[in-house]
Amino acid sequence: MIVTLTVNPSLDRTVELPGTLVRGAVQRAAAISEDPGGKGVNVCRALTASGVQAIAVLPGRDNDPVMAGLRTAGVSYANMPIAATLRSNITLTEPDGTTTKINVPGPPLDAGEQERLINLLVATCAAGEDGSPAAWLVLAGSLPPGASPDFYALVAHAVRQHFGDRAPRIAIDSSGPPLLGALLHNAAPDLLKPNAEELSEVTGIGTEGELEGDPDLAVTAARTLIARGVGAVLATLGPKGALLVTADGAWQATRPPVEARSTVGAGDSSLAGFLLADVAGAPPRDCLRQAVAHGAAAASLPGTTVPTLAQTDTGAVTVKEIAGPVALPGASSTRAASTKEED
Repeated sequence: MIVTLTVNPSLDRTVELPGTLVRGAVQRAAAISEDPGGKGVNVCRALTASGVQAIAVLPGRDNDPVMAGLRTAGVSYANMPIAATLRSNITLTEPDGTTTKINVPGPPLDAGEQERLINLLVATCAAGEDGSPAAWLVLAGSLPPGASPDFYALVAHAVRQHFGDRAPRIAIDSSGPPLLGALLHNAAPDLLKPNAEELSEVTGIGTEGELEGDPDLAVTAARTLIARGVGAVLATLGPKGALLVTADGAWQATRPPVEARSTVGAGDSSLAGFLLADVAGAPPRDCLRQAVAHGAAAASLPGTTVPTLAQTDTGAVTVKEIAGPVALPGASSTRAASTKEED
């Protein structure tokens, strides 16, 4: 079982335009859709669509449109009721895949609500069918007003303190202060999933363009996070595919370009693809392969539609090892970098 936490969920409205967006003009929509959203919710939707048991934890009333959307989609969830209605975001997509997203602030959560949400999360992580805790806990997305930037670090400590050695592995996908705060208090996650811009932001190395254009530099940046205790870094690099960096090595995955309809949620689907491969027992390079296949499939679908496993094409993804193990404190050796094609 995989549990996701979305502290700032949303109802995502996607408007597909038949042509290029023209500022100041009146334009007709080709199509419109609504989906429950927020990064953790999107990951949960993608996992559910691919047949993996997953539960989304989030704030919101039982009759909130986001909960209604989750029920319609057949996604399992555990919600903590709040007084306010959850936010609505708007996405405009153009035929060439250009995406314009307008996000609004969510309702604030006070200290008591945050504590109740964490308690609900811990209880949900313990609710595996066989009595074992969740295999993974995904902490993803922005934080609402009232939450401190180190909220994810506090959540990680609470979960690990409760479960001890049986704690779920923790994956984090966020940006800005919540991403930086997630690494405070020695709360390094087992998996961090930045894009190139976020990898630059959290390490201070390079720029988005430099990291996308130079995988070796991206590996160097990711390894500074490994040295800080992060278990693995899954970095999406736009048209350059994605990297997986661990203490044992680094791999790059690429695939031919797809005809993009909407890039919203593609990174969330990439994380879902990685996790579903991991819980199935796949080795790291095949987890990376599935991540790229899932992200590409999501980009080819309209709005925030998530792909099923059957809609992904792992055969189109090429994975190569681009660096060997890294010498960390306590490590005895390292080996030379390799560019051996895995397939």
